[in-house]
Amino acid sequence: MKIPRSELAELIAGAREGEKFPLAKLISGVERPDSFEFRKNLFEELSSSGLSGKNSLTIGFTGTPGAGKSSLLGELATQFLKADHEETMAIVAIDPSSHISGGSLLGDRTRLSLPAREKRIYFRSQPSQLELGGVNPYTYHVIRLLRCFFRYVFIETVGIGQNEIEVSKLADLSFLVLQPLGGDQVQFMKSGIMEVPDSFILNKSDETALANSSYHMLITTLEFLKDMMPGKNLPPVFKTSTKTKQGIVELLDFIRKANPAIDRSLETQLQLKKWIKNEYGNFGLRKIENLPYSGSKDFETLEALALQEIQKNLSL
Repeated sequence: MKIPRSELAELIAGAREGEKFPLAKLISGVERPDSFEFRKNLFEELSSSGLSGKNSLTIGFTGTPGAGKSSLLGELATQFLKADHEETMAIVAIDPSSHISGGSLLGDRTRLSLPAREKRIYFRSQPSQLELGGVNPYTYHVIRLLRCFFRYVFIETVGIGQNEIEVSKLADLSFLVLQPLGGDQVQFMKSGIMEVPDSFILNKSDETALANSSYHMLITTLEFLKDMMPGKNLPPVFKTSTKTKQGIVELLDFIRKANPAIDRSLETQLQLKKWIKNEYGNFGLRKIENLPYSGSKDFETLEALALQEIQKNLSL
């Protein structure tokens, strides 16, 4: 996808003003399988415009199907618009793809009712494309782009199981959304997904008795896991309900006050290695072991160096 630099600058300027069409066109560009040249030019132009995304916070929402992630995000977005007249937020929602047709219903759009002309908020659906881990193969590049224009970027994963923890590698702050009586204490203690979140959300807590039972069970489990991992604090647990609006404001305040130390160099390495493994397997990973990751190299620079190294070995 080739776009002249002048047109690219116009699209970036439009996205910077909160216009949705220019931003949608930029996102479509980075979602293409042959997007390398486009991404290279785009992120160079963004950098020269002073849009690095370094001050943006990425928040991941993951959890089992039916936990109410979409409705919860919709209510958070509504409260966000009421509470803050200057900050901006974007939401990327991943929906499951069909194993037969490859298509996706993109049903999260039906659960989020947001003002169409509101420039402070942007919503984007993505099909999972059958990718394991709850995210789309191009989600990373979309998140990188949205960080340049929005203070908060939310990722809602497709419904996941015990070991799909991919969102934690993209998010500065990650939440696991559960529902009352979604499992017994043994289910809560399973490794994998329980060890990843920075915080837990017990959603659909309008059924008070069930919510309180699950809440105490979860707290007990987390206390047990904390004893097994010395030096770690007990993660906060929020009880929320989109029906009664319980806990929504408190959760939003927690997110807005979060200020984790953000170093995205490790994220870049992890995403590059994931892409190399998908394309070239363990052979590719072995060939990029000595890649010079140090410094402030962007993804496209490292991608070009990795391809050069792999192709050099393939030609031997």
